[in-house]
Amino acid sequence: MINEFPPLYQIDSLEKVSFYPGALKYLGKIYDELDYEFVLVSNQDGLGSPTFTEEQFNPAHNLVINTFKGEGIYFKEELIDRSYPEDGLDTRKPGIGMFKAYLNNEAYDIPNSYVIGDRITDVQLAKNLGCKAIWIKNNPDLGGTETEDSAEELEKVVALATTEWKAIYDFLKKEARTVLHTRKTSETEITIELNLDGSGKASIHTGLHFFDHMLDQIARHGLIDLRIEAKGDLHIDEHHTIEDTGIALGEAIAKALGDK
Repeated sequence: MINEFPPLYQIDSLEKVSFYPGALKYLGKIYDELDYEFVLVSNQDGLGSPTFTEEQFNPAHNLVINTFKGEGIYFKEELIDRSYPEDGLDTRKPGIGMFKAYLNNEAYDIPNSYVIGDRITDVQLAKNLGCKAIWIKNNPDLGGTETEDSAEELEKVVALATTEWKAIYDFLKKEARTVLHTRKTSETEITIELNLDGSGKASIHTGLHFFDHMLDQIARHGLIDLRIEAKGDLHIDEHHTIEDTGIALGEAIAKALGDK
């Protein structure tokens, strides 16, 4: 969100506060338009020590937070680690010690969450959390001394590498309208992949050919990409499959539309 300030990479004065171009505009659009909660995560080496006092840190930090608030952007939580790399604490990025409230919590969809950052340690954090990374790749070597996995392994976690906040917004906006949804009942098991910004491609398999054709027409005329795999108790009652597929499709579309 803000530019790094070498050689210490500490934002310890107001003069060092410099926002990435487009960060305020496009982070605001992500906040307003998409269904994400924001959590601020930061390593602040030795914060509170004589060499990096609270009095040095707070004015710059408060300026950043208040600037975002002024744009209508609010962070659910600020997770700030004060340790040094040599301390080896799991609360320091890319460790996940500060994230316990979010892990194994059904309220959060971790696999479809993102860590956005300009350090390779942010990518490592995403891997450790089990989510995806958006890497602001201005300096690929930044943070390289604190990673555990190889560059090849970390690349698998990177959903987007860019230097532009507009590209981040465009990517997340498109991702928000693409969903994988499942619905299971005692009679049926439905899996749906849906892209609202598709071209009308369809792959429908419900076991009911006329129903497949009807669903194919929804995709074709709605210009959405749609894949449906339905397994149902057709030997008992076909309406279970039809009803549950309709419900699942409605749920998938509602999820893809997000906060309308």
